[in-house]
Amino acid sequence: MHEEALLPLLIAGSFGALIGSFLNVCIYRLPRHESIVWPGSHCPRCAQPIAWYDNIPILSYLILVGRCRQCTVRIPFGYPLIEILNASGYVALLWVFGPSWVTVAYCVLYSALLVVAGTDLSHKIIPNAVTFPGIAVGLICAATVLPLGFLDSLLGILVGGGILWLLAWASPYLFGKEGMGGGDIKLLAMIGAFLGWKPALMTIMIGSFLGSLVGVTLIAGQLIKREDYIPFGPFLVCGALVTLFFGESILDWYQGLLAG
Repeated sequence: MHEEALLPLLIAGSFGALIGSFLNVCIYRLPRHESIVWPGSHCPRCAQPIAWYDNIPILSYLILVGRCRQCTVRIPFGYPLIEILNASGYVALLWVFGPSWVTVAYCVLYSALLVVAGTDLSHKIIPNAVTFPGIAVGLICAATVLPLGFLDSLLGILVGGGILWLLAWASPYLFGKEGMGGGDIKLLAMIGAFLGWKPALMTIMIGSFLGSLVGVTLIAGQLIKREDYIPFGPFLVCGALVTLFFGESILDWYQGLLAG
């Protein structure tokens, strides 16, 4: 690969890692209803402010061997993992969609999805502070830079969120217990705002398949009980990312299959 092509990817990865560090703040503080702006980064145990040289994404974790410099408490691996995932996601988006405002919009969606997955896995919460602004940003991006257009974005919100709302409403009558949570509904509405109604449907199908596969595997391995709750948000996130990167290829394959 030529240096001219490699440099933008390195810049995207570095910027993605920096944003990933901020996403860690969001994942930790939003479920606790704390400000994501103030106070600055600090150790949750000893409350000592983290110096800038100890807050370099990925690198500082390696230098400190995963521990706080002051109290030596272990820093969860999830912190550098989010930074790595966000960095690699930005690189992949730039590689696939090229340098454009479309890529910028998808980077916003990608980072929002990482926060959602992180908060749902750690606290079983999908923050409104992410999904509500995400829906608005998705509509604005659709009306300005994204290829789907405002109408498809609006239909994505209505179809995606509407289907999960219908499932949530029907679950107590059909299965005798609650189904989708309100956070899942708003999450899929946000995904629909950025991707449109067809990708929103694909997200549901892929997310449901992955959720069922993981759930059955965990139950078969006796790691959870059948009645245990499994957050659905991370599976919707995976479904959205598969759809974002491979949705058109999957649709082409499926239509070719139907055509014989």
